[in-house]
Amino acid sequence: MPVKSNSGVAKECCGGKHSGLDCFPKKILVTLLGILLVYIIILVGTIIRNNLAKYDAIGQADKMEHMITVEADGKVTAKPDIAVTTMGMKVKAKTVLEAQQKNTEVMNKLIAKLKDLGIAGDDIKTVNYNVYPEYDYKDGSSILIGYSVSQSVTIKIRDLSKADKALALAGELGLGEVGGLSFTIDDNEVYLAQARQKALEKVAEKARVLSQMLGVRVTGVVSYSEYEADGKGVYYKAMDEYGMGGAAAPAIEAGSMDVEMRVSVTLGIK
Repeated sequence: MPVKSNSGVAKECCGGKHSGLDCFPKKILVTLLGILLVYIIILVGTIIRNNLAKYDAIGQADKMEHMITVEADGKVTAKPDIAVTTMGMKVKAKTVLEAQQKNTEVMNKLIAKLKDLGIAGDDIKTVNYNVYPEYDYKDGSSILIGYSVSQSVTIKIRDLSKADKALALAGELGLGEVGGLSFTIDDNEVYLAQARQKALEKVAEKARVLSQMLGVRVTGVVSYSEYEADGKGVYYKAMDEYGMGGAAAPAIEAGSMDVEMRVSVTLGIK
């Protein structure tokens, strides 16, 4: 028989016959579970949507920057303070020992005379030393006739007033190999700083003019790069001036050379 409630009416609830008061907590629980399930579905959907949005934006900046890039060159003219040249000789003889002895004798004299001119040993560097056989080719066959020994040194001349005297040693000692004479600056950091300053002044002026013409305002520096451009040095080819006869060395003029710096500045604008 149905159970009667306080009102005298029997009710069926949750698959059984209970009073209305007995069913009320279960209804609340079911409602809360439903709300929680809806919340979980919404949360999961939001997370998936956000992840898809991030995937679409991979490689893109969070905020597009407005930028301009300005480049300029700075140049200063400097007087070289170092001369660099290469001297050497090639000797042929019947044996390797004989060729080496002849070569060593002349090259040792060269080094000694260079030091007498005040050139330090650290500024004389051997850059080449070769020994190889010499053959005579006749009737399709080769005959060993001797050996050649060649040696050359690079010389850094810091006192430019001694450059002509150093080159004159090629003729005096009968050297057959003399490389080109070039001039350079031993420490050009001071000149690079001056060139950089000039380049940056040009960049600032270009940025000022561009901002006025474009109607924008520079907000800051986004990136900066620089590199040293090739200087235009003075070169003197000594090879043709010297033979085995000991001709007098010509007057050497170092002239001048340019130290150049190129800068590139990317600026943010608004």
